[in-house]
Amino acid sequence: MLEFYGLFPVIVSFIVVKLCHWIYRWTNPKCKGKLPPGSMGFPIIGETFEFMTAYDFSSAVSPYLEKRISRYGSKVFRTSLFGAKAIISTDQEVNMEMAKASTQCGAPESLRRLFGENSDFLQRKEIHKYVRNLTSRFVGPENLKNRLLQDIDVLSRNYFKIEKGATSISFDIKEAATKMEVELIVKKVFGEMESEAVRELGLCWTAFRTNWFNFSYNFPGTTVYRLVKARRRAAKLLKGLIQKKNASKEGLGDFLDIDRAVDLILTFFIISQETTPTILGATVKLVADNPDVMEELKVIKESLRFTSAQPTVHRIPTEDVQIGGYTIPAGWFFFGIPLVHFDEEKYEDPLKFNPWRWKGKYLHGTLSKDYIPLCVGSEFAKCIIAVFLHHLSIFRWSLDPKTRVLRRYMLMFPAGCKVEIAKEPSS
Repeated sequence: MLEFYGLFPVIVSFIVVKLCHWIYRWTNPKCKGKLPPGSMGFPIIGETFEFMTAYDFSSAVSPYLEKRISRYGSKVFRTSLFGAKAIISTDQEVNMEMAKASTQCGAPESLRRLFGENSDFLQRKEIHKYVRNLTSRFVGPENLKNRLLQDIDVLSRNYFKIEKGATSISFDIKEAATKMEVELIVKKVFGEMESEAVRELGLCWTAFRTNWFNFSYNFPGTTVYRLVKARRRAAKLLKGLIQKKNASKEGLGDFLDIDRAVDLILTFFIISQETTPTILGATVKLVADNPDVMEELKVIKESLRFTSAQPTVHRIPTEDVQIGGYTIPAGWFFFGIPLVHFDEEKYEDPLKFNPWRWKGKYLHGTLSKDYIPLCVGSEFAKCIIAVFLHHLSIFRWSLDPKTRVLRRYMLMFPAGCKVEIAKEPSS
């Protein structure tokens, strides 16, 4: 016993030394080249909570980014997010170079769970070209013109039907758009489905409607645990539906195999619900706050700019990459955040919602160095927004005054985005 008490201070000292060494290694990561400036934050959690703090919709850059860009004097800096060492960049040139240098998307382990531990989307380089081609065929201009436009119009009309005896109806814009997207995707991939299968899939998908992009560990009671459980349930249902299709010899010609089909459908669901539905909700809010633009067709292009719905660059390089005078170490999470839509050198008064800034310009141009909305899904988003605004303009309508839009990694609606439609058409 006396020997133990004699060794106790030695054991404690050893633990303290190891802990201090680990913390030092955490705060001063090694690199063969030159790391960008920055701080790794607290061990494990890093700066995740500050990064994820929501801020007002009227601001272009989050306080988190502003503070660090000012502190380090660089648009590229290092940190730790979601349990992973990370490089954040708001430099458009660096982001574009990184996108070219590594074609493989990446995500920290805490987020990979939502897409599946072995997701092709996050692991295989060749799958991204395949996904882009598949997405282009599904939501590209030709398919929109030949089939989807009619489906979007029919689904939109359903939300504007006022039952006999009622004077008005109300519904949440973001929820409505999310349901529309799910129905469009389901119909495109599976054709007509049994109502019970649609209902069960809808129940699974409800779990992803809020707070899916969050930092948490996967144990009972946490958001990640609930979402992973919902994903597995949805995957099982989808796999059964695909197997039934194959058994009937209808097949799913656009997909490579059953497991990959399930993986890609779920990935498309997760990503798409935080793009078009949130942009539509924010657009209605912007129009409600600026009623004189309701008749201005340029509103959609300006909405895509103002909501900053640009594709971010997520990469985890397999080898060190030299970009912008810095080294992006292999295995680190590179997170490119585009801010070109709020560049004062590109846009006059960029924080002002001004559809008239596009007057005299070619409205159908999708991509340029200074305007990058939603990548391959931009035409799909424009179509849904245009059809929905068209139906909205026919009626007298008002937006719930409690509606508030916040920016985070994605747009948020803390009090929802509910619109009320009066029975009498607008004059």
